[in-house]
Amino acid sequence: MGCFFSSEGRDESRKEPAERSQITPEKTDTAEMAVNLDTMNAEFISNHGLEKIIHGQSFTYKELYDSTGGFSEDLFLGEGGFGQVYKGVLDATGQEVAIKILNLQGNQGNREFLTEVIVLSKVHHANLVKLIGCCVDGDQRLLVYEYMPLGSLKSHLHDLTPDKKPLDWNTRINILVGAAKGLQHLHVNTDPPIINRDVKCENILLGDGYHPKLSDFGLAKLGPTGDDTHISTRVMGTLGYCAPDYLESGKLTVQSDIYSFGVVMLEVITGQKVIDDTRAKAERNIVEWAIPLINQKDFPKLADPVLNGQVHMRSLFRALIVAAMCVDRMANRRPDITAVVDALTQISESQSRRKRWSSRLQSVASSASSTATMIEDQNQTKNQGESS
Repeated sequence: MGCFFSSEGRDESRKEPAERSQITPEKTDTAEMAVNLDTMNAEFISNHGLEKIIHGQSFTYKELYDSTGGFSEDLFLGEGGFGQVYKGVLDATGQEVAIKILNLQGNQGNREFLTEVIVLSKVHHANLVKLIGCCVDGDQRLLVYEYMPLGSLKSHLHDLTPDKKPLDWNTRINILVGAAKGLQHLHVNTDPPIINRDVKCENILLGDGYHPKLSDFGLAKLGPTGDDTHISTRVMGTLGYCAPDYLESGKLTVQSDIYSFGVVMLEVITGQKVIDDTRAKAERNIVEWAIPLINQKDFPKLADPVLNGQVHMRSLFRALIVAAMCVDRMANRRPDITAVVDALTQISESQSRRKRWSSRLQSVASSASSTATMIEDQNQTKNQGESS
């Protein structure tokens, strides 16, 4: 079974794109969205053709070129899974956007492009990045997204720049809740379910208030239907995030995404990189490093050092247990995404209650201190009056 991985960073090269995949949904009477995919003739698509299958806007290459100042280095945001991303401002509306220029790899690159276009134009959720439009102009393929001002979750965890403060514990949990809800929408509210296949911190983008949204759906595949338990496909993903059962067999299920999300959880909780050559060889992978510590209940060692102990041990323990369940080597023992959302929501709500009680106690203590000071001042005044 061939394995195709992308390394993280600006020199990242895309895994070999999804083979045959397509999405054209039909609204049902339930909350679910029926999904059907086919990008066999993706190389023949045009802007005119895209208008027939998506709800986004089509742009010319010149429009997007002008909106980025000629793809100025000053507006370069980073390198995504299969293309460079720039910040732009649309002339017609003044809207800030993120524009990805795709590095195509023949017909397969076209399919990956069309997969992402159709997924994002048909599947909408508060925790999925919004597609504004796209461009097919000659051999150019560009995607236009809403601009996420705080960048990727990864950029807030590793190698922080001076202008970025470390994420506090409550913010980390809330980001995980939102990201899990986005994945839940793909797994539960579409029919058949959509398997992301590339869940990682780099693909979780943050908006104002650290609101998280999943991005990068070029590798998305439709999940099994009916009595099928999996789909067989070439292995693709990012080193360290791929489920071992998927790596070994090529059998893809929604539980493959659950494993990847568990890795994201460990990364967010610990602040450790997913693959770190500075760790011992047996602990190079974050899962191999973290699970023994979890089994030993050595939880303090697992909290990101930059938190400086500002984390409640019970919520840390609960979050680590959820993460450990997600990265179980046995796919059938991993929780489904709804169970993950519920568990993380409970942790978040518990944190919020604890914060409210702490605030109230501080208020009461402050009030009591003020009252005591007032009484002491009154007594001193009274004593001075009596002595005179």
